Amino acid sequence: MDNVVNIRPFALADRAAVVNLWRLVFAEDPPWNEPNLVIDTKLTVQPHLFFVAELEGEVVGTTVAGFDGVRGWVHHVAVHPDAQRKGIASLLMTAAEAGLRKMGCQKLNLQVRASNTSVLEFYEELGFQKEDRISFGKRLE
Repeated sequence: MDNVVNIRPFALADRAAVVNLWRLVFAEDPPWNEPNLVIDTKLTVQPHLFFVAELEGEVVGTTVAGFDGVRGWVHHVAVHPDAQRKGIASLLMTAAEAGLRKMGCQKLNLQVRASNTSVLEFYEELGFQKEDRISFGKRLE
């Protein structure tokens, strides 16, 4: 049995697996985060910053990053529940950070939903710090 995790850019053949993973991991996501819409949009902007993790030939994780020229952002860090606590999310974050650095990014931001307290320690272990900010959002529909 091969337990080597392979982190690589998203490929079109990964779509169904990623959609299924996101529907499982982000079951409470709002409608504007519908997986197929997110994938389609990401493929038009910096698709090289969309990473998947493979374990034993199966897609078990993802992360999506972007750079606006000033700040980098990361979201959709997802690992299948059966593959969690194996360092996969850390590998995905390392890949995202490397891709952002190549583009000249010097500051990486991420947001965590207040209800998702289980990941706070993970991000702190990766060197992220809570910042005194108020997050605003506006739907452009």
